[in-house]
Formats: sequence, structure tokens, C-alpha cells
Amino acid sequence: MTTVVALNREIHRDVRVRTVVDVPRNFIAVVVAEFIHLAPHYPILFSKDAETGAFYVGVMLGIDPGENLFGGTSGVYRPLNLQRGPFFTAGDELAIDLAHPAVGAGERLFCDDGTPSDYLTAILRLFQTLVPGLEQTKAFIATLLELKLIEPIAIELAFDDGSARNLEGLYTISRDRLAALGDADVVRLFRRGYLELCTLMLASLRQVPVLAERKNAALAERGRMAFG
Repeated sequence: MTTVVALNREIHRDVRVRTVVDVPRNFIAVVVAEFIHLAPHYPILFSKDAETGAFYVGVMLGIDPGENLFGGTSGVYRPLNLQRGPFFTAGDELAIDLAHPAVGAGERLFCDDGTPSDYLTAILRLFQTLVPGLEQTKAFIATLLELKLIEPIAIELAFDDGSARNLEGLYTISRDRLAALGDADVVRLFRRGYLELCTLMLASLRQVPVLAERKNAALAERGRMAFG
């Protein structure tokens, strides 16, 4: 039985949703409109869809699979795909996954008169950025692929407890190829706003060691709990 259904003001009048729920994901898809907000907090990288092999853009939330090192962190921008919680689009309609862990308590979706609550209004605005953002992001990636600007990146991390991680399957912008572009291609990237996006992605790599420090702190806390 499906738990994703079209949102209905009568049927779902009393449904409540928690606005912040930790998601067990270490990498989550983002759209280009978010880059300016994401770059000060997360590494922004490319990966490939496991089923289609197509590139998409995402941010690292953690190091290990299912690890979100930003859970409960205040003052950090949350990607739209986290902010949307249990909501999806179904054609022109908004849908909700009633089995999502955020459903059951928190903010009301509808007021007593059936109009959208402030929270639901914010969700509707969110999708006004997220939905067109998907196509905008695909266009950005297509241009980078055309110019051969995407290259693999190997991330090797060592932690204070003696463990290490080698992260594979991630990609970034090639600085050398970007610098070697002809004037016409540079102007094309600039006019489309893509040059700024490339710069933000490259700048966001500074967040990799910051993320590693979060992981160090998590490992240290795990050790304290294990040994009292």
C-alpha cells in the first residue's frame, strides 16, 4: 500500500509535520540556486545516479554511508531536499508521504478554515525553487560535460582514532581545464551564471577538512560513550 498521496485539505486537515528531522544520508542532491547558501557549510560535489549513471550535484552531510554530521546543528543552511521533509510533487499537485518520520507531530498543514498554514505556504514556496531548479541544474551539468570540466576527485581522510576513509565516486570542477578555456567559452559560462557556480563549487572544497573535524568529534564522542 502506497503511503505517498496527494495532499487534501479535508483528509489531511489534522496532519502535523515536524520541520526538522535528522535524515540518515551522507550525500543529498541539491540545485544550483542553493550553491550560494551551501558553499559556506558543505562540500558541493558531483556524483552519478546508481541506476542511470547520470551526473547530479549534491552536498556531503557525512563521511560514512547513512551518516549526517549536521543533525541538530543550528545556524547551518539546510538543503531544500531536507527542508521539504515528507513532501513531493505529483504532476501539478503537492503530495505527502504519510509514513515519513516527520509526520505525526509539529506544525499544522491547514488552518481551521482549510487554508494553508504558514508552514505549508513555506513548503509551497520551496517547491517553486526546487522544481525549476532541477532543470536548471541539468543544464549546468550538460554544459560542464560539453566543456569537459568535470573530473573525479579522490578524498582521503585520516582520523584521530587511527581510522581512515578513502571516498570514491565523487567529482568536481577541473581547475586546470577551467583556466584553459577559450575566451568565448568563458564568456558563455559567465553570461549563464555558470562561472560563479563553478567558483562556488571549488571554494566549497574548503569544507572537506571542516567536515572531517566533525567526524573526528563524532568518533571521539562515540569512544567516550563506549568506555564511559
